[in-house]
Amino acid sequence: MNHPVYAVVFMAMLALQPVVVSANAPKDAAPSAFPLRPQYIDVTVLETADLAARFEEVIVVDVRSQYEYDTLRIQNALLLPVTDKSFVQEVRRLRESSTKPIVFYCNGKTCRKSYDAALMAQSSRIPNVYCYDAGVFDWAKAHPEKTALLGKTPMNPKALIDSDRFKERLLPPKDFAAKAEGAAVILDVRDRAQRDTPLFPFRELRAQLDENAKIDAAIEQAKREKKTLLIYDAVGKQVQWMQYHIEEKGLADYYFMKGGAQAYWDATLGKVSLGTAKAK
Repeated sequence: MNHPVYAVVFMAMLALQPVVVSANAPKDAAPSAFPLRPQYIDVTVLETADLAARFEEVIVVDVRSQYEYDTLRIQNALLLPVTDKSFVQEVRRLRESSTKPIVFYCNGKTCRKSYDAALMAQSSRIPNVYCYDAGVFDWAKAHPEKTALLGKTPMNPKALIDSDRFKERLLPPKDFAAKAEGAAVILDVRDRAQRDTPLFPFRELRAQLDENAKIDAAIEQAKREKKTLLIYDAVGKQVQWMQYHIEEKGLADYYFMKGGAQAYWDATLGKVSLGTAKAK
């Protein structure tokens, strides 16, 4: 402990200890509210009140995708996607540049990314790392003044799209396909690596989530031609974030395919397992 750098790190850790809660003993929520905590008993978590109290004393790191980060994020958070191959290297560089505690977050209580980020850092012997597992939505509700929505801070809490509002825009594959037969603009937003056979050949547009110009063009086409905008992704997980962008653009007539392309093929061909089709 004679080395000055280690001494500073140790003191920073001590300073944070009173506001840290063990994954096994959440302070302001029942254990059932955080279903993943029992699976990550070695990860130390911060509650919302704790993070707010020490907000200026920690480095907040968003471990989601660029698109999620650009849509809704904790103010001043750094983006280090946990799925990137260079994640550990980047966290190590961050630790070398600062002795502040590093706090990882993702989408919320059922999202594993923040837990995994903390474990990966710990396994690489990067000290003083924590997990804010309540996630960006709980933070936005509690602290809209320190939240950026589509790049704007403070945000209006009423602008948050809850699960009910999202579900209102979901169509089962059969209903989605029926609407596609009418006056519609169809948009496939799967990543290139996810794309296989188009669901609606010669009738659909394609744009990855980071191709804003193409997405905006599809939105404007639907508005101009007074058509329904129909959007699908791989498994129904990516489109939720698009809802913020679509509503900001003022388009009211739009729907997503529930379960994405995978649900469409499951409904059409039966569930596929190890190359064989199984009837539902």
